[in-house]
Amino acid sequence: MSDHGSRVNFQHGQEFLAAISERWNYQILREVFFGVGRFGELKRALGISANILTARLNSLTELGLLTKRAYRSDKPWYEYALTDSARELVVPAIAAVTRWAETHATDTDVTHHPLMHTTCGNPTNPYLACSSCHQPVEASTLRPTAAEEGGAGRRGGSAPAAPGD
Repeated sequence: MSDHGSRVNFQHGQEFLAAISERWNYQILREVFFGVGRFGELKRALGISANILTARLNSLTELGLLTKRAYRSDKPWYEYALTDSARELVVPAIAAVTRWAETHATDTDVTHHPLMHTTCGNPTNPYLACSSCHQPVEASTLRPTAAEEGGAGRRGGSAPAAPGD
């Protein structure tokens, strides 16, 4: 998976899920999304050993989920950011998991992570919406359909229209 127009197939979804299911990878991606991008900052924020963090960062970079950039010329120190293709999936996933965890947490010492919509500049609580009627999609209002029934679900079928199309 890379940002260079590679063709995505079903196995890429499986690779992504396997990657973020690994013990530290989701936490690393979450921290990078929330602005913790330097190696030392990640190590402190996560309480992870340097050798494991190095291996996970290399793996996430090889998968095309992170980019790394040297920020010192005198030492090989790097700062990490989500790639554009990673942001398409990781950001909504992290926002959804974070919101779910904050809503369902049983302890009172929950850190809330406010989000801002950069297009309008307002605070936001993002949600999944239907591309046809634009109403919120909730578990109770969503069901899978057979490929013949839904049209867009067929292999080789067209993608659903984006809002406003």
